[in-house]
Amino acid sequence: MAVSANRLELLQIADAVAREKSIPVRIVLDSMEDAIQKAARSRYGSETEVRAEINSRTGEIKLQRLLQVVDDLENPSVQIHVDDARLKNPAAQVGDMIAEPLPPMDFGRIAAQSAKQVIVQKVREAERDRQYDEFKDKIGEIINGAVKRIEYGNIIVDLGKGEAIVRRDELIPRESFRTGDRVRAYVYDVRREQRGPQVFLSRTHPQFMAKLFAQEVPEIYDNIIEVKSVARDPGSRAKIAVFSRDSSVDPVGACVGMRGSRVQAVVQELQGEKIDIIPWSNDAATFIVNALQPAEVSKVVLDEDAGRIDVVVPDDQLSLAIGRRGQNVRLASQLTGWDIDILTDAEESERRQKEFQERTQLFMGALDVDETVAQLLATEGFSTIEELAYVDPEEIAGIEGFDEETAAEIQNRAQSHLAAIEAQLDDERKSLGVEDALLEVDGVTMPMLVAFGKDGIKTLEDLAGCATDDLVGWTERKNGETIKHDGSLKGIELSRVEAEGIIMAARLKAGWIDALPEPTETDDAEQGE
Repeated sequence: MAVSANRLELLQIADAVAREKSIPVRIVLDSMEDAIQKAARSRYGSETEVRAEINSRTGEIKLQRLLQVVDDLENPSVQIHVDDARLKNPAAQVGDMIAEPLPPMDFGRIAAQSAKQVIVQKVREAERDRQYDEFKDKIGEIINGAVKRIEYGNIIVDLGKGEAIVRRDELIPRESFRTGDRVRAYVYDVRREQRGPQVFLSRTHPQFMAKLFAQEVPEIYDNIIEVKSVARDPGSRAKIAVFSRDSSVDPVGACVGMRGSRVQAVVQELQGEKIDIIPWSNDAATFIVNALQPAEVSKVVLDEDAGRIDVVVPDDQLSLAIGRRGQNVRLASQLTGWDIDILTDAEESERRQKEFQERTQLFMGALDVDETVAQLLATEGFSTIEELAYVDPEEIAGIEGFDEETAAEIQNRAQSHLAAIEAQLDDERKSLGVEDALLEVDGVTMPMLVAFGKDGIKTLEDLAGCATDDLVGWTERKNGETIKHDGSLKGIELSRVEAEGIIMAARLKAGWIDALPEPTETDDAEQGE
């Protein structure tokens, strides 16, 4: 190609390339300018600073050489003396750049090939940027395409302006596609990679089902009904929790549709996956009871600190509540975010009896009382020695058969027992090498100090450098299973807010911070999915 090539043809080529690659014409012209500059440098010397400009209206190409104005000329290829520069521009100063026109030139074969490579590379980069910018905004949406080819079970989908991949583990089990089939999937990730942007699709993602419902149910699209959470066992069964912002609209009925038309459309797309539509509730216990449908629930026992819930069902409902291979309770757990234990009435009664016996034995051993007194204390709801030691004496004296003198004696024995344990723990703390300064941190107890020592937290700086997860642990979800990681204070009841307060108090005492920030509620939700 020569610089003197037909100007109109040059613009037509740039316009055709821009249309084919769906990129701006200016980007193509810029790549041509870069190519011309590279070829010109091979002609005039690689150190020569050449600038090429293509007029986007006329197609005229202008070549210039940039020279730096200096008062001591050393290299005429890149410099010009200030006196010569002022002949061209009277206002030229040392350090300025002067543009000197270059004559038109013909490219040799090698230079033309090099220019072509530059143009191809620049256009390819622009096309990749365009594809990435287009698809990154579609993360979280459903996209349609045609199966282009199948590689090792993975499906390559033609999206028109690019390609996407549905990995075989993101396909619903037992479904198969052939080349040319239409496919709908959920865009869950778009990444920049060396070979171009990679668009990852899924048909097993929980949000794929949520988006399908949004397409079928106008009330969801209009934000009258909100999809709160989704749990799926792809190809088998799913649960979706919905909530209506309008009290006159039934969220479950709206999602089911007339004669089940709406839910059936989603079921057909998901290869017959059975879907339970659950009414969402702000009350955790009510929500969990709904999530375990169709099983009937007798009682719910909530443990918010442990993030755990015990659900008691009649004996004849146990298999229904658990589901085949634990599917029903597993999906309910994923839907609600709670660890759910299913018990029958008989098992729950047996466990309560066992806990009662354990508390009775605890009180008999710690307080040196007979079984009848210990049983009375356990029956009244006392579960720990600490409760007895620091509760209002009147609560103990109010137990039938007790008086103020008895209550005072029980409290004295409870406090003496705790003091003995405290002394024993203090000796263990010292033997583990935990420094005394940790005793002065607000919120830290002696059992915590022993736990710290066993986990290598022995100085104020050690504790100040901890994160909340280091103390109380954390949970994450992998492949639909909840994995719990223990912290240093395993077995000690402590909320995340309390753990954060202890760490901040340690940092204050260590001089890392000047003042404690206002306490904030941290979310104890599971991390990762």
